[in-house]
Amino acid sequence: MTISEKELTIAPQEYSLLTDLYELTMIACYAGENIATKPASFELFVRHLPEGFGYLIAMGLEQVLEYLERLSFSEVQIEALKEIGIFDNAPAEFWSLLRAGTFTGDVWAVPEGTAIFANEPFLRIDAPLWQAQLVETYILNTINYQTLIATKAAKMRDMAGERTSLLEFGTRRAFSPQGAIWAARAALAAGFNSTSNVLAALKLGEKPTGTMAHALIMAIDAIAGNEDAAFEAFLKYFPTAPLLIDTYDTVAAAERLRERVAANEMKVTGVRLDSGDLAELSQKVRSQLPDINIFVSGDIGEAEIARLQKEGAAIDGYGVGTKLVTGKPVNGVYKLVDIDNIPTMKQSSSKATYPGRKQIFRTIKEGCLQRERLGLADETANNGEQSLLQLMMQNGKRKLNSETLDTIRQRTAKSVTSLPSATRQIDNPTPVEVEISNALESLRIEVEKRLSKNSTMNN
Repeated sequence: MTISEKELTIAPQEYSLLTDLYELTMIACYAGENIATKPASFELFVRHLPEGFGYLIAMGLEQVLEYLERLSFSEVQIEALKEIGIFDNAPAEFWSLLRAGTFTGDVWAVPEGTAIFANEPFLRIDAPLWQAQLVETYILNTINYQTLIATKAAKMRDMAGERTSLLEFGTRRAFSPQGAIWAARAALAAGFNSTSNVLAALKLGEKPTGTMAHALIMAIDAIAGNEDAAFEAFLKYFPTAPLLIDTYDTVAAAERLRERVAANEMKVTGVRLDSGDLAELSQKVRSQLPDINIFVSGDIGEAEIARLQKEGAAIDGYGVGTKLVTGKPVNGVYKLVDIDNIPTMKQSSSKATYPGRKQIFRTIKEGCLQRERLGLADETANNGEQSLLQLMMQNGKRKLNSETLDTIRQRTAKSVTSLPSATRQIDNPTPVEVEISNALESLRIEVEKRLSKNSTMNN
């Protein structure tokens, strides 16, 4: 396969070019100025939580580590870059870096499923400057999207409770086929029970879950002359699958099923409702079929789940699609915080950052978050504090084995339940206040003075 091939699928060996152009142009500049191999640290964080979010659930680290392990440039890729003409003036060292290009740095990150807040780093990359710069685009893409899905999934699980089934139905609404796979993974890791995406389920070692569409009911009804023939046909091949009963008259369908079940003519384990007043309809269906599981779908989100739970809906599971895999983005940013052991920071209006390599210190007592402190990486944790950022990769090699979805799912649940109720509420949540350590604040003032002095000298 060549770079010019029109099929827009991505193979792992192409990940090195899945980057924004300016990452490469900056690397060429670094190479020409003889600073490309200087040690650098970049941190990924959000300046502000998305509207309506009280926290974020960090997700996507596994795919970041996989990417870094495979990072390299082939001669075909290097020749393709040369042919476009943009790098005609790039120094020879630039091409030497790419040819030798594998990731040799360290990765510090919070474990997937950890709740975090604004200005707290999801991860830090400590690596030669050109490597740390190159990986920005892919890391942001991976972390931002999976964190969005994981956070929404965690909120839905929190609203639905532990016993209610949550099914991920978002593949047709996800932003791309790759996004659909990541969305399924993030949802499962954050508390969902299953996904309808067959490929994602099989890749993740899970069993896909689904029901049927209205098309099957309509097709068989049109030919056979009645809706029940469609139910019978489907149960013949999938005897434990739920039946979709709202194609025509939901209550009438439930009544007929009750009669068939009572006469031992049919065994029904579950039904799905996809439209109408779901609270009222679920209660009516429960009165007809008290021993079956009732699933609902149709534009379901965390607010709708909370409303239905509050109204006493008779619902055993939710199928969630659009409102899980889309939404306001997690605007994670990736900023340089240290270069050649010199702490640095951005001072732009409304986009200022904290300098230096950092650590998150969290105090949990009796399962509840008591204090959150952002400090420098070389600070010592106080009594009772946990240091959240862990060394996940050293010198380009993993330090820990991949975690199972169950492990991440349990961490997510524990992390969410530790948060204050005001932070977990759906309407106007209150994020946890993150304290800035004295050492970090002192460094910020020191770096700010240095940068101001340099600015004055340049003027």
